[in-house]
Amino acid sequence: MAAASTGNLLQEVHAKLKINAADETIRNNGSPPVALLVLMAAAMVAGWFVNAVRPPPPTPCGAEGGPPVTAARVRMRDGRFLAYAESGVRREAARFKVVYSHGFSGGRMDSPRASQALLEELGVYMVAFDRAGYGESDPDPRRSLRSAAMDIQDLADALQLGPKFHLICSSLGCHAAWASFKYIPHR
Repeated sequence: MAAASTGNLLQEVHAKLKINAADETIRNNGSPPVALLVLMAAAMVAGWFVNAVRPPPPTPCGAEGGPPVTAARVRMRDGRFLAYAESGVRREAARFKVVYSHGFSGGRMDSPRASQALLEELGVYMVAFDRAGYGESDPDPRRSLRSAAMDIQDLADALQLGPKFHLICSSLGCHAAWASFKYIPHR
């Protein structure tokens, strides 16, 4: 008895909503449902928004239309440039040659600062560099732990720091130091 009354109820609902029992679709005289139109409009707005907020591709320093080069830079083995800043005594006179790898929001100008008198007394030459993609260094689209270590080695070779040097790091720059311990421990 309950099944019979349920069937009658469905027939009444179908009749009132103009639903065809054969295909269970609402008759709307051939126009698309409002929900579909709203969904399409939302998708179009989302697509426009994504394109509107996408930043332009980066332009390396020194390239046409890019910012000017103001830092000393060395060329890496893969053709990119790495910017650096030196402090302390002259390289040739240094007892300790130190490379500094900065953190996430840092750069070559953020190296640990000591007075010139202290650096001279201890015989320290320090070079800080902009890691790939930071400051005036070119980005490395194939960046990896190994490439971070190779950047440090290329910098040391270009500046003729010799077979051994000290490495100081902070924050995210420590991944480059760890990579150096793994890939260039002999340096």
